[in-house]
Amino acid sequence: MIILDTSAVRALADGHKTLNLLAATMAGTSDQLTVPALCLTQAEADDADAARRVLGFPSVSVEPLGTVEAVAVGVMIRDGYGGADTCHALYCALPRPEFTGMSILLTDDEDRYPPGVIAIGIDSPGTLGFH
Repeated sequence: MIILDTSAVRALADGHKTLNLLAATMAGTSDQLTVPALCLTQAEADDADAARRVLGFPSVSVEPLGTVEAVAVGVMIRDGYGGADTCHALYCALPRPEFTGMSILLTDDEDRYPPGVIAIGIDSPGTLGFH
């Protein structure tokens, strides 16, 4: 699963070359770019119409924040892992029964996330094989 945090959502909305190429390439596959709902909320709060631009990609899906997720994200916030959007992205990247693979979290700041989370900088050379 490829997850976009708030910074990656804003970058995709602003036309980031690598992320746009990734989203376009994934449109023809069954794979999706996952956007945590709170990351989409924060991106829209920061930049009007960011959500519309991102949701225009057929390869983008939004991960909702249900009851269990809301409680877990609240605990992460209380424990100091970051703001609501960062913690929702972190929660989405954690292993869970419905997804057995390893999640990749795309971000502009890899150090925002704790060790053990595969966080990749969107501007790192060769990100996801694109140059």
